[in-house]
Amino acid sequence: MDTYHDLISQTFDFPTEEFRVEKNELRFHDIDLMALVEKHGTPLRLTYLPKISSQIQRAKEWFRVGIEKTGYQGKYSYAYCTKASHFSFVVEEALKNGVHIETSSWFDTNIIRAMHAKGKVSKDTFIICNGFKTDEYKHEITRLINDGFVNCMPILDSPNEVDYYHDNVREKCSVGMRLASDEEPRFQFYTSRLGIRYADAIPLYEQKIKHDPRFELTMLHYFINTGIKDTSYYWSELSRFVHQYCELRKVCDTLTTIDIGGGLPIQTSIQKEYDYPYMIEEVLRTIQRICQEEGVPEPDIFTEFGIFTVGESGATIYSILDEKLQNDKELWYMIDGSFITNLPDTWALNQRFIMLALNGWDKQYKKIQLGGLTCDSQDYYNAEKHIYQVFLPERKPAKDPKPLYVGFFHTGAYQESLSGYGGIKHCLIPAPKMVILDRDADGTLTDYVFAEQQSGESMMRILGYQA
Repeated sequence: MDTYHDLISQTFDFPTEEFRVEKNELRFHDIDLMALVEKHGTPLRLTYLPKISSQIQRAKEWFRVGIEKTGYQGKYSYAYCTKASHFSFVVEEALKNGVHIETSSWFDTNIIRAMHAKGKVSKDTFIICNGFKTDEYKHEITRLINDGFVNCMPILDSPNEVDYYHDNVREKCSVGMRLASDEEPRFQFYTSRLGIRYADAIPLYEQKIKHDPRFELTMLHYFINTGIKDTSYYWSELSRFVHQYCELRKVCDTLTTIDIGGGLPIQTSIQKEYDYPYMIEEVLRTIQRICQEEGVPEPDIFTEFGIFTVGESGATIYSILDEKLQNDKELWYMIDGSFITNLPDTWALNQRFIMLALNGWDKQYKKIQLGGLTCDSQDYYNAEKHIYQVFLPERKPAKDPKPLYVGFFHTGAYQESLSGYGGIKHCLIPAPKMVILDRDADGTLTDYVFAEQQSGESMMRILGYQA
C-alpha cells in the first residue's frame, strides 16, 4: 500500500530543514502542529517569529559573502517593506535585526511614530518613503523630516512631487528618485505607471534639486515586479538601471546609493528551486562591471525585502469538513475556510503555496480538489507548484474520529493586507484565529493568541446593524 508519506518522500527530498513527520503527523520547524490545532481549533493562522529573523540574517550573510568574493566596494543595507505585513509583531521582529523601513502610504508613518515611541525605531533609521504621494502622505513625510528623522527620505515618484518639499521642508534632507522600469514583455503596459521617466531623471535633478541647499539626491531606486529572477528581462532592466545611475552619478556627486526593489522569492514548493547566493553574486557583479566600465564609484546598496522577510514565517491550517463526489472523477474535500478570503493570492494570482496534510501520513492518498466555503465557483485549490493535481490522505470518518487537517505554508506575506483583515469579506467568511509562535531564551516554544476568530458581532457593527 502506497501511503501519503510514501508519496511525499518519493516526490521530494523529504524530510527537509523545515518539515518532518513524527508518528504520522507533520512537524513545521519542530512545532507539533496537531497540538496547536487541538488547543486553538481551525481555521488557524500561525506566524513563527524566529523565521523572520532567520530570513533577514540569511540575506545579510549572502550579501556579506558576495561582497567579499567579488571585491565590491559599496556597503549593503536591508529594508523591510511594511506593505508585506503591517502587523506590529512582524515589524518589531524585523527591527530586532537592525533593518530599515520602506513605506508605501501616509498611514505607514503612524507605524514609524509608534515604533519610535517604543524605542524600536531611532531618528537615524532610514525611512524610505516610496509610492505615489498624496497631499497627506507628503505632509506626513515632511513632518518626520522636520521632527528630526534625519534619514527619512522621500523617493520622488513624479516630477512635481519635490515642489511640496521645497515649500514645506525646513531641515536639510536627502531625497531619492524612482525610475520607471519597463514591464515584462507579456504585461499589458510597456512602462510602469510609477516612477520618473529615464529621460526626465537628469533634468529633474538639475532643475529642481541641484540648486536648493536643503536637498541632496543620494538614492536612485527601481522596482521590478517579478523580483530578483534569473531571466533576460531582469538582467536587462538591472543593467539599464545601473547605466542610468552612472549617468546621474557623473553630474551628481551626492548620489551614492541604489535601492533595488523587487525582492528575493520564497519557496512555494518543498523542493528548493532558487540559488540565492548565486543570484546575489550576479547582481553585485553586474553593478560592479557596469560601474567600472563607466568609471564611477560602486554604489552602496539597499534592498527592499517584504515577501522574503515575512512570507515563510506564516502558515494557515484548515479542517476537512466533508467530502463530496460530484461525478465519477471529481472528489472534493471541503475546508472550514475560504481561499478567496483567507488566501486571496491563490484566487487572484493563481499563487501556489506549500500544501501538506497535518495528519494521516500512514493512510493511502487520493487525488482531490479542495473547496472553500463561499458560494463562488472560483473558491478552490486544485494544483501544486510541481504538478497540476492535489493529493491528500484518504478520509475514513467511520474509523477515525479525528478530522483530517491540511496546512498551507509560507503564507505570511500580503494575504491579510489583500483580504482586508478584520473587515467584511465575501459571504461573511470570518478572519481566522491568529496565533503567534516564538521561542524563549532556552528554545522552548511559546504561543499566544493575537486575535480570536472574527465574531459575528464585529461584522454587524461594521455593517451598521449594531451600534
